[in-house]
Amino acid sequence: MFTDASILFQIAGIGIIVALIHTILKQMGKEEIAQFATLIGFIIVLVLVINGLSDLFQQIKSVFLYQG
Repeated sequence: MFTDASILFQIAGIGIIVALIHTILKQMGKEEIAQFATLIGFIIVLVLVINGLSDLFQQIKSVFLYQG
């Protein structure tokens, strides 16, 4: 699904964008919306990581359960 380091760059990019949005909203006095934006960013990163782990486990399964 992903190449070697592309998932790391995607997570870093999402983190930077979410931090920027959080800072802007907090300075505007909208702390609740800032927390909600952070939560959404965390959920997006969590989904990316879970998908990557799923692919990893599928590859491990195909290696060790090869029936030839």
